[in-house]
Parts: sequence; structure tokens; C-alpha cells
Amino acid sequence: MLRVGITGGIGSGKTHVCKLLETIGIPIFYSDIVGKELTNTNEKIRTSIIQLFGEESYKNNILNAKFVASKVFEDKSLLKKINAIIHPEVFAAFIEWSNQFPEEKVVALESAVLFESGFDKYVDKSIVVTAPLQVRIDRIMKRDKLTYPEVEARIKNQLTDEEREAKADFIIKNDGVEHLPSQLFAFLKAVEY
Repeated sequence: MLRVGITGGIGSGKTHVCKLLETIGIPIFYSDIVGKELTNTNEKIRTSIIQLFGEESYKNNILNAKFVASKVFEDKSLLKKINAIIHPEVFAAFIEWSNQFPEEKVVALESAVLFESGFDKYVDKSIVVTAPLQVRIDRIMKRDKLTYPEVEARIKNQLTDEEREAKADFIIKNDGVEHLPSQLFAFLKAVEY
């Protein structure tokens, strides 16, 4: 089984690429979704977050994301601490999940922070999905109803496309010009799917 990590900057279309791969039967593990679920259901995570941020970090047994985000925004070192709580549990969930597909030739892990989190150590190959900056900004503003400065701030908090591409095994250009299915077919052929 080949474990493939799929990443890209916000608005690059990595989820769209994952949905296309799902249509041909490749199982996809959405790490952001699983991370959010574990944050609300995993007692180890919950206890550690409460120790770090206090009782206010949960409301009605659900992470008070706005409160936690405000604390992290005030103190960047807290981001590393919360990631150190959540990421190992997501890694473990990915390995357990991928072991459920012993007959599959390829399974994929979708993660916005594949390289930053160390998730890339758990995959055999990585795909970076890219798109021109203005295309990404337009997509995010439309999708998330954010202002240009809000989108710009989020992009600045991520690796650049160049930094991601330097670490990637494959690059998929989701720019509306390059044919996306052809690029995915080339990738699948390269990994002998």
C-alpha cells in the first residue's frame, strides 16, 4: 500500500483534488476533519487543552474554537503546544485508518499542514496542489466570506508554494488552465495505480 499525502495552501483546491481521487475509489483521510472530531471526543486531547487554556476552552463539551484561537493569536508559542497535543493523536488515527485498507494500492491523507506538522513522515509520497495567488484569494473570499486582509493574513501564516514544492514528490497545478484529470492520471501512472 502506498500512503500519499496531499497538501496545498488555503484556496489551492486540495480538497477538490481529493474528491476527484475519491471518485475513482482511492480512500481519503481528511486530517482537518478528524482533528476537529478528536478535539471534541478524545479525552486525552480534551484534558490537555483544558490544562493549557483553562475550563473556558470547552463549552457544552465542544471546543470553544473562538476562545482558543484568541489565546493562540495572543501567544504564538501556544500554537506549537496545541499542535503537540492534537497532531500525535491524528497521526495515530491515520495509521489505524489506513490499516483498514490492506488491499488498496493507494490511500491518501489530506492535510493543510502536511510538512509543518511532520505528517509527511507517515506517507510514502507527497502531492502539493498549487494555484495562482489571486485565484486562491478569490476562492477563499467567496467560500469563507472573508475580506482581502483576512485572507492575506491566513496565507502569510502558511508555507509558501515554493517551500511546499521543494518538498513535494508531485505538483498538481489547479489553475483552471492545466487539465486536472490529466495531471492526476500522470500521478497515478507514476505510482503504478
